[in-house]
Amino acid sequence: MAWLTCVMARMTVLCVCLVCVRAEGCLMISEVNSDNPKFDTHEFVELFHSSGARTWLHGYTLVLYNGNGNRAYRVIDLWGHSTDDRGFFLIGSMELNPRPSVLLPPNSIQNGPDAVALYGPDAGTFEVGEHVRAHGLVDALVYATRRGGDVEELASILTPRWPPFLEDPSLFEEDESIQRCLETEHHWAFHVAPPTPGRANECVPPSPTLARIEELRLGGLATSRHVELSIATEMGAMALLAFDGQTGQVRRTADIAGSGQSSRLLSVPIDTSGTGSSSGAVALYEGKVEDVLARSLVQPVDAFVFAEDPESLNVTLLESLTPGRQPYTLTYGWEDGLSLSRCGVADWSRDSGTFMETVSTPSVANLCPWPKICPHDIVFPDGTPAPTVQPWLGADFLLNELNSDSPGAAENTEFIEIWHPSGTRTSLEDVWLLLINGQTGRPYREISLSGFFTDADGYFLIGSNGLQPQPNVELPPNIVQNGPDAVALYRSKEPPSAQEGVPTLGLLDAVVYRAPGNDKSTQVLTEALTPFQLPLLEDPQALPGDESISRCQGRPKTLDAFRVGPPTPMAKNVCPRPPSPEGLAINEVGGALGPNYTQESMFVELIGPPRTSLVGLVVMVFEGGTREAIPLKGSIGDDGLFLLNHTSGTDAVVLCYGVGVCDADSEILDSVIFTDVPLHLKNLPATTGHINPAIRAVADGRISLTRCSCCEHNSPSSWITSSPTPGLPNHCPSPTYSSTIHLCLEPQPLDGQDQAGSNHTNTSVEAVSTDCSGEVAVYLEQQCNCGITALYLQGVNVSCVSGLMYLQGSIPALSEHQRALITHTTSSTHSCMRTGSLALPVGIVLGVIFLMLMGVALFLFLYRRKRPMDYSSMELSEHVEL
Repeated sequence: MAWLTCVMARMTVLCVCLVCVRAEGCLMISEVNSDNPKFDTHEFVELFHSSGARTWLHGYTLVLYNGNGNRAYRVIDLWGHSTDDRGFFLIGSMELNPRPSVLLPPNSIQNGPDAVALYGPDAGTFEVGEHVRAHGLVDALVYATRRGGDVEELASILTPRWPPFLEDPSLFEEDESIQRCLETEHHWAFHVAPPTPGRANECVPPSPTLARIEELRLGGLATSRHVELSIATEMGAMALLAFDGQTGQVRRTADIAGSGQSSRLLSVPIDTSGTGSSSGAVALYEGKVEDVLARSLVQPVDAFVFAEDPESLNVTLLESLTPGRQPYTLTYGWEDGLSLSRCGVADWSRDSGTFMETVSTPSVANLCPWPKICPHDIVFPDGTPAPTVQPWLGADFLLNELNSDSPGAAENTEFIEIWHPSGTRTSLEDVWLLLINGQTGRPYREISLSGFFTDADGYFLIGSNGLQPQPNVELPPNIVQNGPDAVALYRSKEPPSAQEGVPTLGLLDAVVYRAPGNDKSTQVLTEALTPFQLPLLEDPQALPGDESISRCQGRPKTLDAFRVGPPTPMAKNVCPRPPSPEGLAINEVGGALGPNYTQESMFVELIGPPRTSLVGLVVMVFEGGTREAIPLKGSIGDDGLFLLNHTSGTDAVVLCYGVGVCDADSEILDSVIFTDVPLHLKNLPATTGHINPAIRAVADGRISLTRCSCCEHNSPSSWITSSPTPGLPNHCPSPTYSSTIHLCLEPQPLDGQDQAGSNHTNTSVEAVSTDCSGEVAVYLEQQCNCGITALYLQGVNVSCVSGLMYLQGSIPALSEHQRALITHTTSSTHSCMRTGSLALPVGIVLGVIFLMLMGVALFLFLYRRKRPMDYSSMELSEHVEL
């Protein structure tokens, strides 16, 4: 009866859970406290459902991973539990207040480097000691409480978009926890704050660097319309401007007098609503209103853009005030009054996504509600999807083109072009551009690019006011020195110029260059930025008119990747294309298929003539909507192979000549695509080869996609699935495991044709085109699911007789296992001889019988003719009768 008691208990819990709301939204990790002062008796993990309502947790599992070994040290099944009425759920120590729903002994949650992972109903079961996995992942936090420790594998699997979070135990005098807070729009971030178990996190935006908009009132009574500012430093005069969202014209202004006070809230009365427009903007500038209006390209300190219908908004206004950001979309009418407050914890300004509709709180801190949105962009009713890999892997921003010496005395067409190899719109948050003097080794200009985005093709332009197209960041004329100097690109939270000497920490890319006839030493710059390389020369005699230093290869901090060419601001560089190497192709792709692959098993192997140079070539690895570009270095080995490891999954691989990326202008040398999932391949030529591999050819273990016919490029028929052989000869079908095939098949009519339209009356014997072997292979693979491709049928003769297809020959196999599958399929496949197509054999048999009968009749006839009848006997017989 024990089983009945167990079932009844589960039924009771299920009935209790029926009162829970299956609310739309998602479950997330809201707060983690893994390290308490003294005895670790108040540790906890807090979950929160974005619906803010009681929700059942059937099917969810919380797994705690140890960063030392990357294995689960505690598994908590949440079956039968539910959140409270506000959406919170606590797992924690027994002494914690409020009391957790799932109790843990003291010191149960490790301090780090470790991870907390939440899995959904489709993840399956977990066991203590199991290796970390991402399948079924809903949310995760990888954390550490001290610098150091190897946690990279945990982060690469659970949170590939983000580095591990560092909890600083010295930030607060007593306890602290890691809390999730809304950053902007649907994006969340973790930060450290005093613990708030079972209630909303303390998400307070950081103090502004200079000043920012904190709150504003739209519509309602004219006397209530205002903009509230937060002032962080002692500053001079400022100007507040209100814009019409459709025309982009300034409609209201307000001067703000300078003050010696700092750290204060200032409410500025201004009509933010306008005259019936459904969209608008408010921007804060340094200086007086008249000075701001006199300057056309001045950048605001902060701005807020709103619209009822974003499609009706002036695009130029949006991009100039909040570059790369979306406007705040009003969900309700605002004519009767609407208050919006800054609630996102983003530490940047000029972002309307950090605001929420709230109760107005003039002159006091904003009262922000807990946002009812999910931490990921795609929302599922039962949880968010696993954190996805960022749209671009393997590269960061590059210096793409430099024009430091334009013709004429004005030199007002100088520019520096930055490019992201993804070729897509990308944020420049935490990116800095430094112009460095060659004589002093110190920056003479530092530009923060935070808040900006590239264009849709990945380009971003910094240049003089005479440049066309108009630069994203405008510089005064003749500001870029002619050399010997340097331009350097950094990714850093802090200004790189704060480093001593030539800044090197956070360096992404650098160009050291000199002017003609200027042989001054650049040793200090080259040693720090581009070691063991000679500075570039922008030769004004190289081309008629103007010229620039243009990137023609994708390797960062490599000066020989540049060439002198015509200026192409915000467009593809003009680069010479080297001759294509002969015989170079993709040979094997590991970690692409099957359930048992890991990051260690992911590789791409190239084949080609030994010692063939790979400089200028790019391998692009695609996985769904993500892609990883890997510029190649070195050459093919003496064994004719080149092995390349990568970190992402694989749906397609492309080999090309390109400037850091394979696109429509690149020369595609080889490609293999083996998925039907939509990929970011729209810019690639249509000659890429698409295959549909079967993976049953390998009974157990890992699987790779292997080339077994060399070296047709973009050829789907050259590939099979087999066991991985990185750096070794490929494992291909062998005659050792061959099986004999004798089949007669009745071909299916083509699309748009019926059976009557087929040529079934042709009695001649004809060979079938070799292209037909692919169709035959697909048919056989559908029957056996054993890995047969057109390559397996190279030794099979295919012919047609009276509209019937005959196959005769031998099929090789990879192993005894695969041969058994093929033999079983070919022996059990119904031949047209045995499925009702008996006209031919029956006709032959009847014909033979007919000929035999005719032969007997003819023999008797001839025999009677040669022997005449005995007339004397005949007469005797007649006499007797008389």
